[in-house]
Amino acid sequence: TQPTVLCWHILLTSCILFSVSSVNKHKPWIETSYHGVITENTDIVLLDPPLVALDKDAPIPYAGEICAFNIHGLEAPFEAVVLNGTSGEGQLRARGLVDCELQKEYTFIIQAHDCGSGPGGTEGKKSHKAVVHIQVNDVNEFAPVFREPQYRAAVTEGKIYDSILQVEATDQDCSPQYSQICNYQITTTSTPFAIDRNGNIRNTEKLSYDRQQQYEIQVTAWDCGQKRALHSVPVRIDVKPVCKPGWQGWNKRVDYEPGTGSKQLFPKMHLETCGGPLSSVRTTVELQTSHIGKGCDRETYSEKSLQKLCGASSGSTDLLPAPSAATNWTASLVTDSGRDSDLIFRFDGHQAAKIPDWVVPQNLTDQFTIATWMKHGPSPGLRAEKETLLCNSDKTEMNRHHYSLYVHNCRLVFLLRRDFTQVDTFRPAEFHWKLEQICDKEWHYYVINVEFPVVTLYVDGVTYDPYLVTDDWPIHPSQIDVQLTVGACWQGGEVTKPRFTQYFRGSLSGLTIRPGKIESQKVISCLQACKEGLDINSLESLDKNIKFHFNPAQSILVMEGEDLENMNAAVRKVSYINSRQFPTPGIRRLHISTAVQCFGEDTCITIPDIDAVVMVLQPSEPRITISGVERLSHPVSDFRAPGGIVLFQDLHIISTVTRAETTQGNVKTCTRRPGVMEEIIHNLDYCDVLVLGEELNPEQESLQLQRSALLGKHLDATNSTSGMSVYGVDSMSNYEQVIRQVRYYSWQPGRLTERRFRLTCSELNGRYTSNEFNLEVSVLHSSESVALRQLGITVFFSLFHFLPLSSLILFPGVPSAATVVIVMCIAALVVVVVLGIYRIHLTHQQEVKLAESAKEADVTWDDSALTITVNPMEEDDEEEEEDEDDEDEEEDDITSAESDDSEEEVDVQLPRMQRSSKKGQNWDKTTISY
Repeated sequence: TQPTVLCWHILLTSCILFSVSSVNKHKPWIETSYHGVITENTDIVLLDPPLVALDKDAPIPYAGEICAFNIHGLEAPFEAVVLNGTSGEGQLRARGLVDCELQKEYTFIIQAHDCGSGPGGTEGKKSHKAVVHIQVNDVNEFAPVFREPQYRAAVTEGKIYDSILQVEATDQDCSPQYSQICNYQITTTSTPFAIDRNGNIRNTEKLSYDRQQQYEIQVTAWDCGQKRALHSVPVRIDVKPVCKPGWQGWNKRVDYEPGTGSKQLFPKMHLETCGGPLSSVRTTVELQTSHIGKGCDRETYSEKSLQKLCGASSGSTDLLPAPSAATNWTASLVTDSGRDSDLIFRFDGHQAAKIPDWVVPQNLTDQFTIATWMKHGPSPGLRAEKETLLCNSDKTEMNRHHYSLYVHNCRLVFLLRRDFTQVDTFRPAEFHWKLEQICDKEWHYYVINVEFPVVTLYVDGVTYDPYLVTDDWPIHPSQIDVQLTVGACWQGGEVTKPRFTQYFRGSLSGLTIRPGKIESQKVISCLQACKEGLDINSLESLDKNIKFHFNPAQSILVMEGEDLENMNAAVRKVSYINSRQFPTPGIRRLHISTAVQCFGEDTCITIPDIDAVVMVLQPSEPRITISGVERLSHPVSDFRAPGGIVLFQDLHIISTVTRAETTQGNVKTCTRRPGVMEEIIHNLDYCDVLVLGEELNPEQESLQLQRSALLGKHLDATNSTSGMSVYGVDSMSNYEQVIRQVRYYSWQPGRLTERRFRLTCSELNGRYTSNEFNLEVSVLHSSESVALRQLGITVFFSLFHFLPLSSLILFPGVPSAATVVIVMCIAALVVVVVLGIYRIHLTHQQEVKLAESAKEADVTWDDSALTITVNPMEEDDEEEEEDEDDEDEEEDDITSAESDDSEEEVDVQLPRMQRSSKKGQNWDKTTISY
């Protein structure tokens, strides 16, 4: 039975298998290809045709059902799911978000599987392979972005451009619809520009460089999906002028800070030639300073101080001093002294001045010098009259001109008629010069050196010989007085009424006559030297092929070269310099002219001239302070002593300035704390010691200064009953040394109780003045000395009365060492008191003797002036003095020549007093020649 059962079981299984295989006869069927679309950022794919698998075994369970769709492809991000196994519907979807920007299309293989013989899909059949093409649809998720963060272009003025530049924006979207830029737009309003759909910008009107040099516009973009760029792009368009040859890169104003030395005027300037080849370039830079002072910024010290500074010969006579009580002949003249104390006299053809006889040099020998500053223009009328600067003519009866200096038809003429007593032959008498400077309405310095019969003219330090010399007979001697005049010539004879004639029209300053000597060219150059001018910075680095030339005043610089770059480098080195410590503030004009030559061309480019200004800023004004002991008390004997009393022994002169902030661009810089006083060093040109109250009585008292105190310094002094003046351009320390040696003498101090003095100092002829330092000197008379002596005796005996002798020897209860110290102290005090009493006694005796001597001296007192005479200096001493002066000049950096004072003035008279009975001889502050 068991074998029979087994046999039936095997037979049944075989029958079942045969039955199933015979049921699943067909493969599933799908389309051969599919096309699908999926929108990015979604997961459903729309297929055409839809995904449906058919099986002919339907409706047999499992065999006619679809269990799965399989995808074959390299990492295709899709999956297919069966929606209905019986109908065979399926769906294709993405396993994640699909990004069109990463991949626009996908292609892969799909197959359908039926369920086979059961739920597990065993014995299932596969369909054929179908190709699936999936296209990813784009979403407009990105906005346009410009390729450049900004755009810049340049156009030439006066032209219409089809396209100035093109801007371009991009879009990261994958589809043409959203990735293409369909429109550009200028968002800035009211601009002369337009833009097309391709981003080309053009100008809608002609641009002008003078109206606007740069435009900035904002541009935006849209893609074809009408999505706008998140950020606009700036577009800068520079307008260039039509290429015009000329200098570029220069500033119209250059500020100059006093004391900064040489400053470059055009550090970035270059010559634009618009590509034209040049064979040579010639550039002229002119500094125009005619409106500053007398033609430029010069030292404004007085004429006498300048002559001392430059080493001019002594003995000159100033014919145009400042008006004062003593120099009243210039009071009626029109002055222009508003420019840093620079004294100028203006003549309009109606003013003239008579020089007093006591001022006029009486003995003009064969050698003398006439010097003046003159500013003169063309004379009106066809036949101009003579215009007299200086004239020495007969005062009465006749009309003879002994010597004169005049202008006639823009010619300078000097007339010199000799007397028969000097010469009796036909000799040169008129010397004529024809120069442009005489009528150019600018300031010039004229010096006439006479070494008869040779007459030489210097104009601004340059020598000119006369183009015409005419001879004449000498003048017959007579007893007629002569009259020296300035601004016209005096006609005292041959007319019904004496009058002035041949009036001068122009300006004069510093008119002087120096008899007996002529000035050297070195001194003349020093007297007229400008302290400002043009300079070349780093001259050693200037290209050797650049030729340059300065005029004597360094106000004109001419440079020539063949290479344009070398010329540009040379022009950048041109600088302005002003060596004055306190320059005149204001504008200096610059004029630059350029001439070029081209290679073999008849016509060449023209370079226009340019004008600029140098603004010299206001210097910090110094505050000159004099300090010292303001009250002195001396016994009578000190005033009578040979040395007198020293008035200003503890004198100190300092100068301070207040420093302020300086601004460079938009940044404030301050090297010093603003508002803080800082001490500086500079020169002085005079110090006056004035007597307050009654003037000095020359029979009883005087101010005196040893001549040796002035040796080796650029200083001199004058003295009178009103006080003393020390003048000359020198350092404050030298002034201190000299003024500390000023002494006051009184031969009869018993009549005085006190004397008061006032000291003031100046720099630049009064431009900066010090405080008024007042000094009071008290006289201690003999009665006061007796009182002091009695006081000393009283103190002495009171001391011994207060301390009995026993107390001096022994102090009970005090150690012996302390006792000794106390005794020594008391002994020292006693010695001091005794010595004081003894000195008072001796002083009283000297006063009695001096009083008796004074009585004898009153009987034999001489009316002549008190003089202080020093021994004549030997030749070697003079040479040593000259060497010392030269060393001082180098240290002070002052151009000067050795003064001739050591040769002329051996006996020094400070002061040369006159009796008060002679009227008009008292010294006045305004009469001092500084």
